[in-house]
Amino acid sequence: MVHGNGVESRPCLGHAEDMPKSQSKPPVGDDVRSRSPALTTPTAAITPAGTPSLEAVQKAGLACVRRLPAYLQLLRVLDAEGHEYVSGTVLAGTHNLEPVIVRKDLAVTGIAGTARRGFKVRDLIGAIEKFLGWDNQAKAILVGAGNLGSALLGYRGFDHFGLRIVGAFDADPQKSGKWIQGRKVQPLNQLKSFVKRQNVQLGILTVPAEAAQSAAEFMVQAGIRGIWNFTPVKLAVPEEVVTQKEDLAEGLAVLSHRLQHLGRSFDK
Repeated sequence: MVHGNGVESRPCLGHAEDMPKSQSKPPVGDDVRSRSPALTTPTAAITPAGTPSLEAVQKAGLACVRRLPAYLQLLRVLDAEGHEYVSGTVLAGTHNLEPVIVRKDLAVTGIAGTARRGFKVRDLIGAIEKFLGWDNQAKAILVGAGNLGSALLGYRGFDHFGLRIVGAFDADPQKSGKWIQGRKVQPLNQLKSFVKRQNVQLGILTVPAEAAQSAAEFMVQAGIRGIWNFTPVKLAVPEEVVTQKEDLAEGLAVLSHRLQHLGRSFDK
């Protein structure tokens, strides 16, 4: 099921009967502990050390993984406000889900809640960051220092997601040597040596569509094993290389369609 905010509500662990039935959004307040329901976590999802088991990681679907950053963002706010515990009900408000879905999502991190108190905020922050690999900062390079690439180079929020862009590259000789957001743009022929020297595995691709496939192949040859693809092209890469496509046109299409539908609803 997909809610009005475009978020899929299928839990990471569980069955169809656990799907959300209502979409009430509780306030975040000082009575978080008193509202927290008793929590149960599938024992198969955690190891004695409290870290996610292989079985739990394998069962974590994309819908779950996509929800975790929103939980993390709210948890960081609650931590800054001095909250020690948070209920599944409060976390459910981030996606208008039932608390049972949240508890199943969080089970993959290896953290179990406490009855009548909920989840310990700081422990849960650490568990989600570890599950997503955000507890250690990952290095990345960016290929394509145009408008979008320059904007991503200037985005400071990546620091909160365990990502640091350490190098920028472009095939255009006129851009080579220029400084963008504190990084010197380098020619593509220096990519392989840079990747090896810096031990980089992640690459961000922001080149024009017609150059996407060739640029991706060059990145793979340089040693990149994960490509965050901001082009509209579906890349053909070896099996050992993973890609994630972020098509801005798709997001705009969904937004435009929903806006049209909203306008018609109010016209009636």
